[in-house]
Amino acid sequence: MAAVPIENRGLISRLWGHQETRSVIVQVLTVAVVFAVLALVLRNVVINLEAIGKEFSFSFLSAPAAYDITFSPFIEYSSRDTHLVAAAVGILNTLLVAVCGIVAATLLGVTMGILRLSRNWLVNRIVYVFLEFTRNVPVLLHILLVHGIVVTTLPAPRKAIDIGETMFISNRGLYVPSPVLEAGSGIVIAVLVAAIVAAALFRRWAKRVQVETGKIYPVFWTCSGIIVVATAFAFVVMGAPLSWDVPALKGFNFRGGMALKPEFLALWLALTYYTACFIAEIVRAGILAVSHGQTEAAYALGVRPNRNLQLVVLPQALRIIIPPLVSQYLNLTKNSSLAIAIGYMDITATIGGISLMQTGKEMETMIIVMGVYLVISLLISFFMNWFNRSIRYKER
Repeated sequence: MAAVPIENRGLISRLWGHQETRSVIVQVLTVAVVFAVLALVLRNVVINLEAIGKEFSFSFLSAPAAYDITFSPFIEYSSRDTHLVAAAVGILNTLLVAVCGIVAATLLGVTMGILRLSRNWLVNRIVYVFLEFTRNVPVLLHILLVHGIVVTTLPAPRKAIDIGETMFISNRGLYVPSPVLEAGSGIVIAVLVAAIVAAALFRRWAKRVQVETGKIYPVFWTCSGIIVVATAFAFVVMGAPLSWDVPALKGFNFRGGMALKPEFLALWLALTYYTACFIAEIVRAGILAVSHGQTEAAYALGVRPNRNLQLVVLPQALRIIIPPLVSQYLNLTKNSSLAIAIGYMDITATIGGISLMQTGKEMETMIIVMGVYLVISLLISFFMNWFNRSIRYKER
């Protein structure tokens, strides 16, 4: 039987016969099914909650939290504030650990990855043993170990370790001077931002010149000079609009300055060196994946070893390193939820812990906690994917 020409078919048959249209229809139907299933699940949740006398509502966020948070560096918080404020403090504490951990783990991981390739047998073996020990022990044990060391081995506040009479280390945490902005500091900050933008533009221009002509400018020192000189000039002109609040021992503890609690220090240090060990292996694998002929060609042209690593090896290795590096950043962010084991008040400990027990809103609080981690993870993935696209090979 002869096939019916497509122009003689019905509208639905013609749409289904077109490949791109059929693909769109399948995607729309899939999304509709997923949302229908979610709606059915939520409906059953609401019905079951009503059956046991509970109401699905986020109104508890406006009620007083009635619990203390010992570490809140960004928001003034007291037990009289609402659960919403407590959630904000928890989110900021989670972001603080995630950002600080990602930066420190990247620096430490790259350093250890390069040292793993060192020809010095002792350095190579020391790093190897540290990596193998750390990666094969659960991260929770590292967190508990570091927290125990910080709390039990550091001295009491009255016998705190004094660093230049401005920084103090005790089992209550690390106390450092905090900056106090005065009149005119806004102009200094604006100049700093402008200098950073100018340095970024110079770096882009220098890179384009290097690609087109091969001429290399001292990018690092030039950018550093732009930022430091411009900011220092504005700082002096505005009359040094900055003072420092130095911590001082008053009673049984320090007052003033900025206090980094032992829970934050333990969590940050443990997540940093634990994640850095995985990053080190990723960096080592990425460097080894670069053809040895590339380095030999650079040496033949008279390129120094440090410039060879900077200009030849790392730019090619980054294309291999970035994709698995994203997973480690996400793991570090999610592993920060283990902070509840040592009493660090992140989003899991605040909304997902104390607020949940006080209000009995299991479903609502878990939705908030899951949503926060989902948004943070998506932001990290979006930025790293953008960075990965920016360094990939571009066809001419």
